[in-house]
Amino acid sequence: MFLRKSGARNLALAAIMGLTQAVMTLPAAALPFDYELGMQPAASPVMAQIEDFHRLLLWITVAVCLFVAALLVWIMVRYRAKANPVPSKVSHNTILEVVWTIIPVIILVIIAVPSFRLLYFEGVIPKPDVTIEAIGKQWYWTYQYPGAKGFAYDSLMLSDKDAAAAGKPRLLGVDNPVYVPVNKVIEIDTTGADVIHSWAMPQMGVKMDAVPGRINKTWFKATKTGVFYGQCSELCGARHAFMPIELHVVSDAEYAAWLAQAREKFASLDPVSTRLAAK
Repeated sequence: MFLRKSGARNLALAAIMGLTQAVMTLPAAALPFDYELGMQPAASPVMAQIEDFHRLLLWITVAVCLFVAALLVWIMVRYRAKANPVPSKVSHNTILEVVWTIIPVIILVIIAVPSFRLLYFEGVIPKPDVTIEAIGKQWYWTYQYPGAKGFAYDSLMLSDKDAAAAGKPRLLGVDNPVYVPVNKVIEIDTTGADVIHSWAMPQMGVKMDAVPGRINKTWFKATKTGVFYGQCSELCGARHAFMPIELHVVSDAEYAAWLAQAREKFASLDPVSTRLAAK
């Protein structure tokens, strides 16, 4: 028995140390890691407000749960059969009924005000500095940069071997990432070429369905440079789990240089040619 307890204790300590080391060695891209708690660090104003709203709901939920738990304990102790051999026959309490109706309404109003504010902030797109069309296909993404010198390219997930060689995370790295400038309003126009997909970038607070036959619009404004990862978040078929999104947020100068290079690289290739070449 002692050996079993000691082994379990050592295993628990090893797990805690491993988790601590994983947190301390978290890469610059702030990738999700095993046993992670909470959200990935916010990298846009929208995601920052989503986190604030989440914390507000968490504290309200905790307060309500503690109050209900305390109330149940008080009722079980105060009104148990031993303490009340003659049970009360009161069937209505007007004051109590008014209170338990008004208090939930107040709580809902407290939740509704920031909720509507956040929905409005997400839904109203500021004047974009860059517009990107994200077209979901089975099973990869096609990106179009509209404009006088617009271009389009396909973005496919790298194999395990290629991802390791490129130093990118497995199942998240792609051959042709999306590039955007930092501190600029980026509008994402999503649509689907076959079935419903969903363009999701957690650290930017973006998740928008790509529906065939219509265009859905969303936006974000990255507040820091780095590499960020997302995935298709709609069940779109057999390879749904293998169409990731890799986003590079760079400085204005780096974005201009990439833009010039991309126009030359993808000018002579249509998206189908790019996909076949990538394979």
